[in-house]
Amino acid sequence: MDEKIWTPAELLQLSGGYWSVCALHAAVALDVVTPLAGEPLTAAEAADFLGADARGIAMLLDALAAMALVYKRDGRFEATPFAAKYLAKCSPDYLGYIIMHHHYLMPGWSRLDVAVRSGGPVRESSSHGNDEGERESFLMGMFNLAMQSAPRVAPLIDLSGRGRLLDLGGGPGTWAIHFCMQNPALEAVVYDFPATRRFAEETIVRFGLAERIGFVAGDFLDNGIPGGFDVVWLSQILHAYGPDQCEIILQKAIASLEPGGVLLVQEFILNDDRSGPLFPALFSLNMLVGTSAGQAYAEGELCAMLAAAGLRDVRRLPLELPNGAGIIAGTMP
Repeated sequence: MDEKIWTPAELLQLSGGYWSVCALHAAVALDVVTPLAGEPLTAAEAADFLGADARGIAMLLDALAAMALVYKRDGRFEATPFAAKYLAKCSPDYLGYIIMHHHYLMPGWSRLDVAVRSGGPVRESSSHGNDEGERESFLMGMFNLAMQSAPRVAPLIDLSGRGRLLDLGGGPGTWAIHFCMQNPALEAVVYDFPATRRFAEETIVRFGLAERIGFVAGDFLDNGIPGGFDVVWLSQILHAYGPDQCEIILQKAIASLEPGGVLLVQEFILNDDRSGPLFPALFSLNMLVGTSAGQAYAEGELCAMLAAAGLRDVRRLPLELPNGAGIIAGTMP
């Protein structure tokens, strides 16, 4: 790999990059783009619509225009087609939930030095917190992310002949939905915390799959999980836990499989020397900030975990996924 040659200007641009991030987060938090997706508005009209200060909105809209997320013509602002598609709440492709999840992570990341010094978390987990808005942003943010990949990945995983799938820690159930859409004979169960039920059931109903996908509430570390499955899908779960807890989760997942069943683990996967790719390396720091023992794992570590848990034919599926994501598969003897 070619070595990155830095310049002082690039370093300072990186250091101040959070300015653009905060402008985007503010636009989503205030829902600025939604009214601009309908018609061009002046800053004063947008401020009145949003119940915000006219000076502040004008300055934010100018910044969004400089970021090429809105047009500014003759003193009026209008969302670009891209912004209207992904940043307007009325759009089915809205990505505001995951952006707000990133927003909620920022206070913890600003204390990364404290987390590194202490080796422990400096914020509460977004999925376990008491704030309803933060929990919604996390769960529906996971829906946003999965919707970027599940429609493309589900057709590439052969589940023909499989009858029952367990989406363990499945959140809003996006992956279960797309596996069932791809495989008409497949039924599924989403297993997650009780607070997740509403989000999962609403999403499942939205896709017309309430007859084929159920929800079971529980904590997979402390409670039992149902059995009798041909497939267990474990997506972006193990990184939140240390190796000892991962062992427990994998043992329970495997115990729920029928003989010949398959376990599929999706994670942001580090190289075996742990020096990249970049996103899994940074994501591992996100786990440091927010969990007591979580981390991104290397491919060899994940394969060893599945083999030690008793699975055979453990391998990484040959799929090109974004952000260093990968899928490790293993078969129940």
